[in-house]
Amino acid sequence: MLEHCELHFQSVFADNAQNEGGVALGIKFRHQVRKRSDIMALDEEKLRELQEKYGSGHGGDLYDPEFRKVADKIFSASGTRLAPYAGVPTFVSAPHMPVDAEDPDFGNLQVAITGVPMDLGVTNRPGSRFGPRALRTVERIGPYNHVLKTAPVFDIRVADIGDVPLRSRYNLEMCHEDIEKRFNQIVDAGVLPLAVGGDHSISQSILKAVGKRAPVGMIHIDAHCDTSGPFDHSKFHHAGPFRNAVLDGVLDPTRTIQIGIRGAAEYIWEFSYASGMTVIHAEDVSGIGMPAIIEKAKAIVGDGPTYLSFDIDSLDPSFAPGTGTPEIGGLTTREVLELIRGLKGINLVGGDVVEVAPQYDTTTNTAQAGAQMLFEILSLMVFSPSLKGND
Repeated sequence: MLEHCELHFQSVFADNAQNEGGVALGIKFRHQVRKRSDIMALDEEKLRELQEKYGSGHGGDLYDPEFRKVADKIFSASGTRLAPYAGVPTFVSAPHMPVDAEDPDFGNLQVAITGVPMDLGVTNRPGSRFGPRALRTVERIGPYNHVLKTAPVFDIRVADIGDVPLRSRYNLEMCHEDIEKRFNQIVDAGVLPLAVGGDHSISQSILKAVGKRAPVGMIHIDAHCDTSGPFDHSKFHHAGPFRNAVLDGVLDPTRTIQIGIRGAAEYIWEFSYASGMTVIHAEDVSGIGMPAIIEKAKAIVGDGPTYLSFDIDSLDPSFAPGTGTPEIGGLTTREVLELIRGLKGINLVGGDVVEVAPQYDTTTNTAQAGAQMLFEILSLMVFSPSLKGND
């Protein structure tokens, strides 16, 4: 059949060559057809090799040592793996391990993922109280991070320990007492905390736990600096957690970098500059370049204990419309993935993903992006010197 096609094309090109004076073109095409014939012969040989190697067995039968190592953790001996849509929904499909509020036992956990369904501190649209539930229902996050080369749920001892027990759905100050208490329990057990909010005010109480022995540095990815002073008779709003954390003595502003900042609230972020934080605006990201930003962030936090806070509104609303204070001109999902993955090796002592308000996004893209960033931060924790067992 191939020979028949070759003769046909030779005839067609001979006619075209005569009509257009393209004799050389006709010769070139005949040569290309002959080369194609050779390629087909090689492909058949390759096909036989592939059939012998992969024609039987199951999807977990892999030969590359790195891929096989991952597959052995995920596939059963019979070749099955957990369906992403089955079972009890948990953050990044981590095991579910409820921990009592008054008599906590974290067992041998290295990382505890915790929901904080509280949004009493919002200054604009509410709804991030539904963030933890939305992220838990996202399927197909992980299990393998091909850039960082880890399957974190299988490589470390991590669990979804449920939500912070909140005594009141109305009292903001009481909620922060409960958040601080829960994260103190986690930190005191030598476990790294990873939180899912909820509005960004929760970070203040988490930082009071992770920074109580010594102030921590921070890599903060957000549209807003969140260093405003108190207003409307409260300091616990989501526009001021990092000012409060510095004044509480648990956050070192000279080891803090804020990335993706933009929008009309710039004038209330004076504290960021006055305290010595480094601010990189969204409009400067392309000019500086993400590799340079990554190196700058790593230089600022150094090898000291560092917290990573990711606000979903750092992303442009075209990627994540489901949030309370969207700002156009934001980062792309690809940029943030590159940024977080580039931080491999920092001394990460905790992190959070906040401000996912799923009801403003009919596509579920916002929750998908939030769940993926949660997975990326968890992947970083695998390599943190502060992870129990890594020291």
